[in-house]
Amino acid sequence: MKIIPVILSGGVGSRLWPLSREHFPKQCLPLTDTEFSLLQKTVQRTNALDVGAPIVVCNEDHRFLIAQQLQMLGVAKSSIVLEPLGRNTAPAIALAALEAQYKQLDDALLLVLPADHVIRDDKAFETAIKQAAELAKEHTLVTFGVQPTRPEIGYGYIRAGKDFSVVEFVEKPNLETAQAYLDSGEYLWNSGMFLFSAKAYLDELALHRADIFQAVSQAYAQRSDDLDFVRIDAELFSRCPEESIDFAVMEPTKKAKVVPYVGDWSDIGAWDALYDYADKDTDNNVLLGDVMSENSNNCLVRSESRLVAVVGVNNLVVVETADAVLVMDKNNAQDVKKIVKRIKAEHREEHMYHTTVHRPWGSYQTVDLGDRHQVKRIMVKPGEKLSVQMHHHRAEHWVVVSGTAKVQNGDREILLTENESTYIPVGVVHALENPGKIPLELVEVQSGSYLGEDDIVRFSDRYGR
Repeated sequence: MKIIPVILSGGVGSRLWPLSREHFPKQCLPLTDTEFSLLQKTVQRTNALDVGAPIVVCNEDHRFLIAQQLQMLGVAKSSIVLEPLGRNTAPAIALAALEAQYKQLDDALLLVLPADHVIRDDKAFETAIKQAAELAKEHTLVTFGVQPTRPEIGYGYIRAGKDFSVVEFVEKPNLETAQAYLDSGEYLWNSGMFLFSAKAYLDELALHRADIFQAVSQAYAQRSDDLDFVRIDAELFSRCPEESIDFAVMEPTKKAKVVPYVGDWSDIGAWDALYDYADKDTDNNVLLGDVMSENSNNCLVRSESRLVAVVGVNNLVVVETADAVLVMDKNNAQDVKKIVKRIKAEHREEHMYHTTVHRPWGSYQTVDLGDRHQVKRIMVKPGEKLSVQMHHHRAEHWVVVSGTAKVQNGDREILLTENESTYIPVGVVHALENPGKIPLELVEVQSGSYLGEDDIVRFSDRYGR
């Protein structure tokens, strides 16, 4: 039977702030690889299997970023299903199952994988999936349990019985209980990975949580295609209860099976987990980017934009980005969420965006920001075009650094090349396009009484925004 990867990519990963942001979440970051993101590594992990094009379920805000990362891998004909809002894993997987049925893939098995897991033992992974596929052919719902290597209190557990049976699911334990689980040899970490047919899952969801099944089915019935994306009805989906697949289906079902995965695995939920997972130097440090360390031990130090030096420290996490620096004791990694919560409460934006913001047409980076001015560096990919738009409160001055710009400035259409510029007054309709074969780079100087991104009135946009 063909296997269809279902990639769940709805999370943000706030415990990995300041690297992970709401508009550039951890699954889209190269946290364990210098080239590929966690999402891309997840897709690549299935290449050795007989798989079809993946179904990705993601947040609408991440759609262009995820589409771009799939394109970079050469993945064609994928389905990217957009969740209007997060409702946990049971509804998300139901959307994927309905999409599989829509594409007439009833005979296929859905391999459900979170986009942010790290697995380095590909052979053990493939072996577990092949075992699970034999069980899933009998219309069972198979989950994967990871062989525990330590008394972990951050994971749920599965007590496994004979013939891949599930005796019970248990919640995150305290340390003493986790040690007892480890000593017994009967318990596996609950990995959040699954294998089953679309019909088997939807039948069990309808049996045990008819309210979720009906709400998701009604929302999906209004399915529509938007460029490379699948949209569902936001109003109807908002009525769906929020629930995990474990509580909604896997715990009450009589058809659950668990296959052990004995190999390297991590969900990289926080900075201490990334430290535990990463390769270390002779001082037991993980040093990433432009970093210098003297007489420091057991630290994770990551630099994104400048030199970071640590001297005489121990057991710290130091993460530097262009607009924020995190310094903490590694033992307090779970408390990063408290900082993110404070940033939100104070109506700041450091939890949402990096200084470089990615758009479907390219990217922009804020270089300087004052009360009445903002300077941005803009990159437009070859053949791409920004929306036709205007602003009520700001004027803009564009200076081309490299490439060619095709500019609509009011009633005029002009071509600008290196060192040429144009001025766009407040209220004038304008657009920017790269007609060339190389990236267009320019500097934009904004001036006015309000410089927010919501001061954009779009008249037309090829990306449907």
